[in-house]
Amino acid sequence: MLKKNEIYEIQIVDMGHKGEAIGKTDGFTVFVDGAVKGDLVKGRITLSKKSYAVADLVEIITPSPDRVAPRCSLSGICGGCQIMHMDYKKQLEMKEDQIRQSLVRIGKIENPQLLPITGMENPYNFRNKAQFPIEVDSKGNLNIGFYKKFSHEVVPFETCQIQDPINDKILKVVKEYIIKNDISVYDEKTNEGNIKKIVTKTGFKTGEVMVVIVTKSKILKNNDQLVEMLKKEIPGLATVVQNINPKQTNVILGEKNYVLYGKGTITDRLHDLLFEISPNSFYQVNPVQTDVLYSKALEFADIDDTKTVIDVYCGIGTISLFLAQKAKKVIGIEVVPAAIEDAKRNAKLNSLGNTEFLCGKAAYLLPDLYSKGVRADVVVVDPPRKGCEEAVLKTIAEMNAEKIVYVSCNPSTLARDVEILSHHGYEMTKGQGFDMFPHSMHVETVVLLSHKKSQASSPSL
Repeated sequence: MLKKNEIYEIQIVDMGHKGEAIGKTDGFTVFVDGAVKGDLVKGRITLSKKSYAVADLVEIITPSPDRVAPRCSLSGICGGCQIMHMDYKKQLEMKEDQIRQSLVRIGKIENPQLLPITGMENPYNFRNKAQFPIEVDSKGNLNIGFYKKFSHEVVPFETCQIQDPINDKILKVVKEYIIKNDISVYDEKTNEGNIKKIVTKTGFKTGEVMVVIVTKSKILKNNDQLVEMLKKEIPGLATVVQNINPKQTNVILGEKNYVLYGKGTITDRLHDLLFEISPNSFYQVNPVQTDVLYSKALEFADIDDTKTVIDVYCGIGTISLFLAQKAKKVIGIEVVPAAIEDAKRNAKLNSLGNTEFLCGKAAYLLPDLYSKGVRADVVVVDPPRKGCEEAVLKTIAEMNAEKIVYVSCNPSTLARDVEILSHHGYEMTKGQGFDMFPHSMHVETVVLLSHKKSQASSPSL
């Protein structure tokens, strides 16, 4: 065992799935946050177990050739970007390897056919949504920013390298409004105070901006002054919304919204489709990569106007509407009522009448549809990180769909579900990774599974 609080030289030999560096010292495994594969570092032991230790990074003795200077001064402090200190090409290689290793180890696929991962030409300022906590610290300073890594301490910032730069102006205006009007700031420990969070959304194609002020109570004095200040300083401001969340919870948005300015929504374009986005809508935060990813899902589905598609976990209908442009019919299933309403509205907005959106748990709705004789030629799934429920996979298999297009945000649960489907006559024919969140450890994957009975020949890459 290594001695706690002692400093050791550690050679970094690998990276973990959470962005932590995996090092060795005298053959002993040490996890070092902030290091990169190839670094030789000095680390102070903070936790020592029989089989491993954890260390804080004290000094970089010899930097890895993959190490770069991060653009953000808060890199390593803020919890948002775990690997901004790693060369972007190496980030992509690591994420593609993560997908491949998951499919081999968990999915039991000997040689998964993966197209090269799709990264971003400019992996900065790509996020169209941001949420900022607010606090008054022990010195009485008003801080608006991000949570410090592994804590709920708010770290203020000048500019964020992955967010839309318009947020910098929005936060300055809101901070000025809070100070000028002596607005009480929420304290999550005491459950006192009013203003909790600031949420922003931007339409990258339309330029429209939404500002959401999350408060504990409906009372927000002089909110008309806030609106006027934002209108004066924020180009493209389309709406200002007050969201009420009285609960002492980590959930950011409450159920009630009051529109202070505009119509309460913004619009944005993906490909040639128009989407209306509300404060509570789930909408992919990287519109550039979303367009590319969904286009690939549509390509993998390879549908025409004779095909019926079921889109499970459809959200606000983004993939559904991509598919509906070519399919005979698309049925979307989603558990969140607000998302289903958004999906219906977006279908109408784009004049796509060959869609049907159903609200409920996929594990119940999909078997119910099957029992009523509904069948799909292609099934698309885009589940949360936990993957698909067993009942969903079982029903898809019983439907004997020709193809399954699986969109995943978690390589491990993707691989697990691919392995389960392999026992029901399906085989992964190809897949591809997409870097939706540069400088973080998250990666999206699209996989095509074909029914073995419907395969005339193996698709080539």
